Amino acid sequence: MPQYALALDLKNDPHLIAQYEAHHQAVWPEVIESIKSSGIVRCDIYRIENRLTMILETTPDFDFETKAMTDAQNPKVQAWEKLMWEYQQAIPTAQPGQKWVLMKRIFSI
Repeated sequence: MPQYALALDLKNDPHLIAQYEAHHQAVWPEVIESIKSSGIVRCDIYRIENRLTMILETTPDFDFETKAMTDAQNPKVQAWEKLMWEYQQAIPTAQPGQKWVLMKRIFSI
C-alpha cells in the first residue's frame, strides 16, 4: 500500500494550536468522506511544537491531483480548508499557494 508523508506548520501560538487540535477531534463528516472516497485508507497527523506531519496510506490508484480537483468542487471541504488556514502556515520551502508539502523518504525497514 503506498504511503506518503507531508509537512505543514501551525502558527506558533499555543491558543491557536489548541483550537486546531480541538477541530481535529470533530472533523466534519464531509471532509472524512472526501478523504475516504479519494483512496486514502489511513490518515494520521502528528505534531511537535508547531510542526505537523501527515502520514497517508492510500490505494495504488490514489492521485494527489485528482484529490485536489475533487476537493476544489466540494464547498464543505473548501470551507474546512479555509477554516484550517486560520491556524496553519506554509513551511519555509513551500511553493506559493502550497499548504502540505510532500516529504522525501530517506529510510525505511
